[in-house]
Amino acid sequence: TGRQSISHAQKFYLFDVGVAGHVTRRHIEEASATEFGRALEHYILMELIAFRSYREAEFDIAFWRTKSGLEIDFVLDRGRVAVEVKSRVRPGDLKPMTAFIDEFSPKRAIIVCNERQARIVDGIEILPWRRFLDELWDTGLGLA
Repeated sequence: TGRQSISHAQKFYLFDVGVAGHVTRRHIEEASATEFGRALEHYILMELIAFRSYREAEFDIAFWRTKSGLEIDFVLDRGRVAVEVKSRVRPGDLKPMTAFIDEFSPKRAIIVCNERQARIVDGIEILPWRRFLDELWDTGLGLA
C-alpha cells in the first residue's frame, strides 16, 4: 500500500487515570475538550488491560500510526479489533479508521466516544463509552 506505518514508536500511560491527571495538572472543564479525550483514552486503555487480566485473555494491545500522522489508539489481537477514542466524533475523525480498515481489514472497527447514540458509519461502529465497556465486559468484543 501507499501508506508507511511507523514500526517503532511508543505511547506512555501511567497506571492510573487520576494519578496521570494529577501529575500533568490536567483540568477538565468540559466533556468535549481535548484534555477530556486524553483522559477518556487513558481510561479505556486501563479497562482493556483490566479485562485482559481478569479474563486471562491473551491478546496484545498496540497502536498504529503512519508517517503522515494517521493514528489508531488501540489495535487489539494483532489487528482483529481497532479502537479509536474521541470525546466527540466529527467527520474528519473517521479518516484514520478508514485507512486502517483499508490496509488491515479488522473484524471490528470501533470509535469509542462521549456521545449518547450508537451508530455505524462506513462500517465503523461508533459507540458511547459506557456501551463499549458493557460490551467489552459482557462479550469480550470477540477477543476472549
